[in-house]
Amino acid sequence: MFTAIILSPALLAAVTFGQDPYSTAKDANGNPLPAYSPARPPAVPLAVRSPYTSAWTSTSNNGTINTNGVEFWDGVPRGWEGIVTVDGISYEYLGIGSTTLPSLPNLLAAIPLTVSYDSQYSNFTFSAGPVEVTASFLSAVLPKDYCRTSIPLSYLNTSIRSMDNSSHSVQFYSDVDASWVAYESNVTTQWQFYDGSALANGSVNTTSRDTSSIYSWFINLAMPYEFAEEYDVPLWGNFTYSTASNFTGAQNFSYQSGYSSNLRYNYVIQHSLQDIVDLDYRPFGTRDPVFAFAHDFGTVSSASVLYTIGSVQQPIIRYLTPEGVVPLQPWWSQCYGNIWQMINFHFNDFRQSQVLASQFESQLKADVDSYYSSNMAMVYSNSTPGPLPFYSNGSMTYTNSTDQYGDPYIFDPNNQYGFLNPNNFSGIAIPDIEEAQAYYSIVALSTRQVMGAYVFTVPPSGGCSNTSTNTSEPLMFQKEISSDGNVNTVDVMFPAMPFFLYANPELLRLNLEPLYQNQESDFYPNGYSMHDLGSNFPNATGHVEGNDEYMPVEESGNMIIMTYAYYKFSGNSAFVQQHYAKLQQWASYLIQFSLLPGLQVSTDDFAGALVNQTNLAIKGIVGIQAMSFISTLADDPNSSQIYSSTASTFYKQWEGFAIDPSEKHTILGYQWRSSYGLLYNIYPDVLLDLNLIPSSLSDMQSTYYPTVSQVFGVPLDSRHSYTKSDWEMWTAATCTPETRRLFVNALAYWLNETTTSMAFTDLYDTIDEGGYPASPSPIFFIARPVAGGHFSLLALERKGQLGSLGTGFGTPVEETTLPVEAGSTQ
Repeated sequence: MFTAIILSPALLAAVTFGQDPYSTAKDANGNPLPAYSPARPPAVPLAVRSPYTSAWTSTSNNGTINTNGVEFWDGVPRGWEGIVTVDGISYEYLGIGSTTLPSLPNLLAAIPLTVSYDSQYSNFTFSAGPVEVTASFLSAVLPKDYCRTSIPLSYLNTSIRSMDNSSHSVQFYSDVDASWVAYESNVTTQWQFYDGSALANGSVNTTSRDTSSIYSWFINLAMPYEFAEEYDVPLWGNFTYSTASNFTGAQNFSYQSGYSSNLRYNYVIQHSLQDIVDLDYRPFGTRDPVFAFAHDFGTVSSASVLYTIGSVQQPIIRYLTPEGVVPLQPWWSQCYGNIWQMINFHFNDFRQSQVLASQFESQLKADVDSYYSSNMAMVYSNSTPGPLPFYSNGSMTYTNSTDQYGDPYIFDPNNQYGFLNPNNFSGIAIPDIEEAQAYYSIVALSTRQVMGAYVFTVPPSGGCSNTSTNTSEPLMFQKEISSDGNVNTVDVMFPAMPFFLYANPELLRLNLEPLYQNQESDFYPNGYSMHDLGSNFPNATGHVEGNDEYMPVEESGNMIIMTYAYYKFSGNSAFVQQHYAKLQQWASYLIQFSLLPGLQVSTDDFAGALVNQTNLAIKGIVGIQAMSFISTLADDPNSSQIYSSTASTFYKQWEGFAIDPSEKHTILGYQWRSSYGLLYNIYPDVLLDLNLIPSSLSDMQSTYYPTVSQVFGVPLDSRHSYTKSDWEMWTAATCTPETRRLFVNALAYWLNETTTSMAFTDLYDTIDEGGYPASPSPIFFIARPVAGGHFSLLALERKGQLGSLGTGFGTPVEETTLPVEAGSTQ
């Protein structure tokens, strides 16, 4: 029987920011269900721990995990099922596997109530007859703990609590299928069941065995291919799903693998499994095999079950060194030992991971509050601010009203101009969103996505001939998810930089280190910085022929700026000094080519090449200015003076080329008067206190951006209607608070309104329905780590917390870098 859900006024205030306008399900008070908080993103992260452990659920059509199921980051379905049985009635809360079964009177869909997320968790609540079910997915982001961060596993904690103050007969069921390990449905998979590290064949009832054991399903390809992918799916390694039998109150534990329809049907009828391992290895498209657990708690008023899930590759990276191409082991093997020890540690570490995750989340919220307490947008109104109105997702009819400050605005849903100032018709911030809340909804959603693109490895034992390798800390490799699939793409690391400067700048160094090792070992023949460390993840084999994507000004400027940014936020001058010769080489290229870069592509290569791009040129000039500070660190004052003088001269010339004769805005390319673009490359000047660019330029741009804004933000440039969320947040950090608020609120508004349905895209249309760009051809950027750019404001906040930049944190950075004993709870 469905129990009506009465949402309190406080809860309504918390969730109204995220209401879906297309909702049809309502609670007893007419409120849409499920209620999303703090926003309604196009997809919610579930298990996001690495490029291969990346599971999401779409919110399209007001959906949740038991209506839209589970997907890989690219939107391809993955089988992950969850059922809670209460007093003989089974309620599906996770997955859509019930759609393959005949109609059963004792199998129902749990009724979605809420969907919420923060930087660490995604939580889903459901009504299941007389109980409430909570499915809590934890992918802990712990940027200063390299050991835990290197584990490619995620948690699902499912719990129930009685809503009628009575006890009920309760059983839990969950399974995964073989689609997690193969893209093609006709490729044979195989599987094993483990009791700890011991292979079990299903002949022993686990309930009578060691109750401290962790039980795991291992699924893998029958014919693996090491260091290869097919449509981003790894062709080697193991997919693992684990649980235990000794949860408080659990009376019986069972397991089984077999044909999905048969196994699920039998569970719904019997409420238990048969402790059988089906050894008929086959593709997931043939009588699709699933791998299940069941827990019986008897009669209880509350209960919970923990699962861990993830894709594990060992070795994980193929790396070019002077000793040849070598396989690199995952860093967790240095910390915990073999795969069974790692699984055991991770499973038993759940409570400690929760504590550490809570600390990061609390700090994130505190830092957002701290930033906005001292950087609020000025509101020019004599009216006393009133409470925010019920979030409307934008009126569906013409609106001529005033915001909570008493300032007038107009909104016409028949165009895509957005919310306008009726006096001059420039864009204004979405009137009924609090900026701090909007910004939190963006960065909280971005956090797991950023770290989910990286793997940590044990360095090569032989080191590199021209560099000193520290084997007591990992190397860090990034996959350019969804776009090129490159390894450590420089112009993907660059937009992600604010996250690392905020969360732990040492991560930026660990990510830069492989690029330096490769180029300082003379594996790259060109005089400018390489574009990436390998065309196809996980093969970090470089470009010995120098035939990588041609972005010389872009990447040379990026490497110099990131290296100096690392120093400014860490105080580690030795790293800068170690690479000074290579930095000088890149700076020489910038001096020759940055002011007039000619026909090149920038990081926004999808937009096409353009002659003398204004924004690309200023990146090179800012890079030269950063070199003047780097030279001082390297005790090279003469070069410092030359770099500084050159940057100043170039900047004055750049102003003449880049600013429209009206002096109202910069243009996209020199002499192209009808053009404009986001001038995001001036952000490092602000962030790093380079003191090259006068505030008058930022003020001019701040005044101009609202005149070309659309309902979902400011277009990337005048060639297209799309924008990039990372560059919008970089640009916002250079603007006056009023224009910054327009950028931030527009992005949060897009999160609630967009028709995109996969993991957070950084490229979307600012008009129409905020969808993926379709012209001149469809472009899908999904789940990319450039979401780290959304932390641009928090990087500024962290800069303020550091006080005197470039001299360290003041207190030691706590890191877990050294090997520890397997099973340690360090």
